[in-house]
Amino acid sequence: MFKKILLGVDGSEHSLRAAEKVAALANCMNADLWIVVAHPTVPAYLGEPNFQNAIVARLAESKKTMKKALEAVGEISGEVHQEILEGSAAEVVLNVAETRHVDLIVMGSRGQSKLRGLLLGSQSQKVLQHAPCPVMIVR
Repeated sequence: MFKKILLGVDGSEHSLRAAEKVAALANCMNADLWIVVAHPTVPAYLGEPNFQNAIVARLAESKKTMKKALEAVGEISGEVHQEILEGSAAEVVLNVAETRHVDLIVMGSRGQSKLRGLLLGSQSQKVLQHAPCPVMIVR
């Protein structure tokens, strides 16, 4: 049923729980998995060397997040693809979903957002509203 699954991860507890769940699902379906980590765009007005330092710092943090996600997923029967991209999480996930023609998007219910009081995080909500395929939200 699902042969291409996209996992959006931000390092939060919910997204790492989603990584564990998606691994089991991917194994059951013998699906390939795209793990996507997005980091915010660095504003150009920072100037040098601040601009470059900010890019390096955000990329390093994204790599740590990817490593945690890969550990949570573990070994699966399908291929695992990694993508670290710049932009808002929802936009990045939606773009990758469309580009890679995924069958399912999996995300945590809440991310690293400051607005903890919402039922769903704003990024998860945006993906739910605009996704080209089914979306699984993991608590």
